[in-house]
Amino acid sequence: MRSWDKIPKGTAHRLLSSLHYCGFVRQDEKTRDYFLGFRLVELGNFLLSQLDLRKEAGLSLRDLAERTKEMIYLVLLDQNEVVYIDKVETDQNPSGLRMASHSGLRNPAHSCAVGKVLLAHLPEEAVDHFLQENALLKRTENTRSDPSSLKKHLKAVRTQGYAIDDEENEKGVRCVAAPIFNEMGKAVAAISLSGPAFRVTKKIIQETLKKEVVETALKISQRLGFRGGK
Repeated sequence: MRSWDKIPKGTAHRLLSSLHYCGFVRQDEKTRDYFLGFRLVELGNFLLSQLDLRKEAGLSLRDLAERTKEMIYLVLLDQNEVVYIDKVETDQNPSGLRMASHSGLRNPAHSCAVGKVLLAHLPEEAVDHFLQENALLKRTENTRSDPSSLKKHLKAVRTQGYAIDDEENEKGVRCVAAPIFNEMGKAVAAISLSGPAFRVTKKIIQETLKKEVVETALKISQRLGFRGGK
């Protein structure tokens, strides 16, 4: 590994200038020495909030998995993708199937239920920016790839309080997701229930699963200080 003292001064200056611009380091005006910046504190707090979120959500996620016997995920929106930060499954999965998802996995936000429910709760200008900057690639024949159609769909998702992935991200897999809100009423994460399409049917989602997922998400939100209703 190359040590810092062997980096050319010009390269080091460019690196420090970039770090300073982003707030990761700060410079003393008199001595011109560099110190760690407060942006690192912000990132540290963000990491701690994620850890707290997993802790607060854990019991509710396990309860939901036990009641439904399906896979449950806790997910964050990171720029243009969703990141799966926790996963709960039960040994009583009736089919023995295991979905192709795991903690740390990333997926395009537009093609999965958790991504759509988080996009739906962004400010309209942020949604417009997302639609302008991202190619809405079709993951399956059901993926919504038209920007105007997706935007209209996101408005419906926000109104109804949940989103469905109807084999849009992975063929043969259907999901339902709901947002988690913090004390300020901001959607900071989402949970989803996923299972094989032959078992997680549209009828079962409408009759029971959407209610289970929405109520679990609300329970976690309330543990985070959210005081709004459904």
